[in-house]
Amino acid sequence: MAFEPPSAELKRAAVGDLTALSPAQQRPFAPDAPEFEPIPKPSPHDWLAVHDEPGQTFDEFKASRPNRPTQERHVIYLQPLGDFVSDRSPSIEKLREFAAAFFAMETKVLPPTAPDASKFTSRRNPYTGNVQILTSDVLNFLKARVPPDAFCVIAITMEDLYPDPSWNFVFGQASLRERVGVYSFARYDPAFYGEARATGYETLLLRRSCKVLVHETGHMFGLAHCTFFNCLMNGSNHLAESDRRPLHLCPVCLRKLQWSIGFDVLERYRALEKVCRADGSLDEADWFSRRIKALGNE
Repeated sequence: MAFEPPSAELKRAAVGDLTALSPAQQRPFAPDAPEFEPIPKPSPHDWLAVHDEPGQTFDEFKASRPNRPTQERHVIYLQPLGDFVSDRSPSIEKLREFAAAFFAMETKVLPPTAPDASKFTSRRNPYTGNVQILTSDVLNFLKARVPPDAFCVIAITMEDLYPDPSWNFVFGQASLRERVGVYSFARYDPAFYGEARATGYETLLLRRSCKVLVHETGHMFGLAHCTFFNCLMNGSNHLAESDRRPLHLCPVCLRKLQWSIGFDVLERYRALEKVCRADGSLDEADWFSRRIKALGNE
């Protein structure tokens, strides 16, 4: 059955009952706020045209008993895998800053590790000729090295990845139960496809990398793909579709994450506005600014 964008009634139901919250606590999750855009009807090759996903309401999310940070496990760790050359890779520190602002959690970077043959199986992709690393080896490597205070450990790399010899590639893979994942930014660089790096590509590469980092980490908090609004947690079947996704969460997904972590929504928006403006993501910075103004005026 073809996907149809949900009605206003379905979006209100997805947010869930807000009556137990104070009026000030309810406002960030109001589904009719003009800053939240409706999810578009998918084109033939888009995610929702290919994958039949029912969506996940706030109540369904809570019932799934998702992973939540605790006093003992409260740090997000980034594990660089291989080189991050400054002129063709996103800044690890900027990735850390964005993740820290997005999740309103302490985020640390572990010492880099080399993707050598003694640790990880690799191959040359038969189509691109580029070296690829087997994701299961990376996940096993991470599982044995999860710090005691870690909520999760995310390996980030500019190396291409593959999950199985029968696959061409994969952008990333995670083990939610073990709280580890690995994500590659290699294919977000235009040069990977032999295309010229246009002026400003550094901002584009950073934006794409931040987007996949927090989207996939969102899954570690138990957030499923969003089918209610135009949202960071929308599924993506190709790079153009991923580029259309915003860097912000819709009210449904925002409520899920706030329930999990307990952050102050307005303070989180302020931190994200500051980071996005510093990183050159001005459209997103302006979106957060409008949201801050809307919530501050109510």
